[in-house]
Amino acid sequence: MKIAILDDYQDSARSLSCFSLLDGHEVKTFTNSSRGIGQLAIRLAPFDALVLIRERTAFPRALLSRLPNLKLISQTGKVSGHVDVAAATELGIAIAEGVGSPVAPAELTWALIMAASRKIVPYATNLKDGLWQTASVNPLLNGLGTVLRGRTLAIWGYGKIGRMVAGYGKAFGMQVVVWGSESSRAAALADGFMAAGSREELFDRADVLSVHLRLSDNTRGVVTHADLARMKPTALFVNTSRAELVAEGALEQALTEGSPGFAALDVFTSEPLAPDSPILRIPTVLATPHIGYVEKDSYEMYFGAAFENIVAYAKGE
Repeated sequence: MKIAILDDYQDSARSLSCFSLLDGHEVKTFTNSSRGIGQLAIRLAPFDALVLIRERTAFPRALLSRLPNLKLISQTGKVSGHVDVAAATELGIAIAEGVGSPVAPAELTWALIMAASRKIVPYATNLKDGLWQTASVNPLLNGLGTVLRGRTLAIWGYGKIGRMVAGYGKAFGMQVVVWGSESSRAAALADGFMAAGSREELFDRADVLSVHLRLSDNTRGVVTHADLARMKPTALFVNTSRAELVAEGALEQALTEGSPGFAALDVFTSEPLAPDSPILRIPTVLATPHIGYVEKDSYEMYFGAAFENIVAYAKGE
């Protein structure tokens, strides 16, 4: 089969042990994204199968209908609204979902919380410029970092990732309070954590607030400016889930107004994020380039499952 791996920014798939599963097939890796449907249609027209890295490229009906040779989309992780499944079905294009793990995104969430709380990145960056124990040359931002013990970790969403982050918070001596569906709050209580009485209480109490929700029509824009404005000026807002969970412009406005005082983000509405993006110009934001699942063990698992699905399809299984 002629196979294309899309949006492999770091050209990492070919270095994985599982890549040998595709021996005997013709494989092309694309390391840069193409957003226009016309360009994508030309680029992908020759291929029988596509390997998608999460939701980096969308496949609406208009694109799928222009790929006459496409027989299979092999997804790393789960299909999450970026593929028009009904259109693919009508066009006879099979879709194979992959597997996922909460470990890497949960660990990155905690790394961001630690780094932001202790101002690790600005301290380390300024040290290279000869500035000792200096978080910022701006006196207003050159404050001390803080420990996590004794502070309140607020978690909105208690699925696999939220549950792991709650466990990290407990290990670090934080008071963990959870908000979400009734079943999520009940599960948190059963695990020995607190459940917030309301979303307002969650934002009011938080020293660190991390959202761990699936993106859907019901959760798009669910975090509002009013929610964020309730947070303490010293509080940290963390989002490693989906940028679209936050109402458009709400976080930028809230940070400018000073509540919350800080944010740590791994997800953005437009990716790859442009270097002149306004969010990158806010000095109280710690931003990483959507690397929550970008990690070697995770890639071996994600790509391994995707490649196995292609091999099985090629064998008629």
